[in-house]
Amino acid sequence: MTLSLEQLRKAVYVDEPIRLSAEDTKNVAECHRFLSAFASDKVIYGINTGFGPMAQWRVDDRYLTDLQFNIIRSHSTGVGPALGDEYVKAAMIARLGSFVQCRSGVHPELVELLTEFINRNIIPFIPEHGSVGASGDLVQLAHIALCLIGEGKVHYKGKWLPTGQVMEQCGLKPAAIHIREGLSATNGTSVMTGIGAINQLHAENLLQWAVLTSVWMNEIAESYDDCISEPLNACRRHYGQQYIAGEMRRIAATSRCLKKREHALYDSGHSDVTVFRDKVQAYYSLRCTPQILGPVYETLQNARRIIEEELNSASDNPIVDPENRNVFHGGNFHGDYISLEEDKVKIALVRLTMTAERQLNYLFHDRINGILPPFLNMGTLGLNYGMQACQFTATSTTAESQTLAMPNYVHSIPNNNDNQDIVSMGTNSALLCRHVVENAYQVMAILTMALAQATDCLNMRPRLSESTGAVYDSIRRLTPTVREDTPFYEDIAKVEHYLQQALLK
Repeated sequence: MTLSLEQLRKAVYVDEPIRLSAEDTKNVAECHRFLSAFASDKVIYGINTGFGPMAQWRVDDRYLTDLQFNIIRSHSTGVGPALGDEYVKAAMIARLGSFVQCRSGVHPELVELLTEFINRNIIPFIPEHGSVGASGDLVQLAHIALCLIGEGKVHYKGKWLPTGQVMEQCGLKPAAIHIREGLSATNGTSVMTGIGAINQLHAENLLQWAVLTSVWMNEIAESYDDCISEPLNACRRHYGQQYIAGEMRRIAATSRCLKKREHALYDSGHSDVTVFRDKVQAYYSLRCTPQILGPVYETLQNARRIIEEELNSASDNPIVDPENRNVFHGGNFHGDYISLEEDKVKIALVRLTMTAERQLNYLFHDRINGILPPFLNMGTLGLNYGMQACQFTATSTTAESQTLAMPNYVHSIPNNNDNQDIVSMGTNSALLCRHVVENAYQVMAILTMALAQATDCLNMRPRLSESTGAVYDSIRRLTPTVREDTPFYEDIAKVEHYLQQALLK
């Protein structure tokens, strides 16, 4: 089985089942049989030794089963609120992706049980905090493993229930320990990868909205269309810039708002004009969208590659290799790949959010745009306030994201008796990125509402492109044109939900 982000999206958001092939099960079983035979007379980390700095102690054969249970129970130490269901389900899918590489030596029943949890939406309780991302996500994965052995609690059909009760109700049996199921279930990058995968889906969705709203912005401003032209953008060799410009041209193709510079300024009749009524060039947040969002696109493309590679990697330790008849000890559980990518995605999304906030400022600032009432106020100036206070929220939220943009990848703190002397903090990076994603949706929701309001101020709906016009219609089905002062918070939440729902399509 090879997992893709699209498979993960369908499994998480539309409950499409994950299917193990007969070949997958056969290969997992063969790897388990090899490890059982190979380990019978050898010292292998985590099978007959302690864990981490305690690996110097050999464990008596009488206690090998206890050893595996002990790592699960002792490492279930997470704190904080429960990680959301979508992130936990994605983490379980990532763990399954690691197991089916057939390099872990686990018994097939563990893999089959994990698949049942995924497909039945049995969601283990995982607290948000606890991982340093070095031996992978030891603490958070231990909480998943705790549920696989029938302990802890799960979120099932909208309720938190004891795992054993839910498993009995579903006709499932707790996983048994055969040789190293405890270590394999707790050791790896699957939680940071699962969170990163969900972040990735939302980040790509946000970028699509940013491209569309940027076209809509330029329609409102009646910008010249040469800023997105193919000849101009082809002069700069970055494929991301060229892609964004191409998408903007596609969206704008049916618009009747953008101006042709050759008609407005290059034709004769302007030689005696000393001051032009319209701006010769738009503000950077409008005109430079391909140059700003191009690097965001390229960053997300690379992050997608890294996440899909991690979904299909064996990320625990040691690595069991039946083909070479060996067991290799190393550090495939180290989370640097995900940690660095999540920092880059986070920074890219902060830039996207900053651009949206500046576009919002253009709409609200009558002395800058020169065509709209202050704060898109369609009521009585002085008595009514339009969308003025919405900007406070957008600016505050953007400022928080700018603070969160500080890289987390560089914040290693040694621990575990200095056995883990350099760690990735990958799950922290992914959680911070998740926060930036949430903030970006909030700012984008306010911007989208403002664009609809600006469209009404100028009576521009008939001239919008098919794509931006369709979004305008969707927004107006959710929220009305604002003339009298009204609370906005519920409307912002509705639009934010609408923007997120694009993931389900």
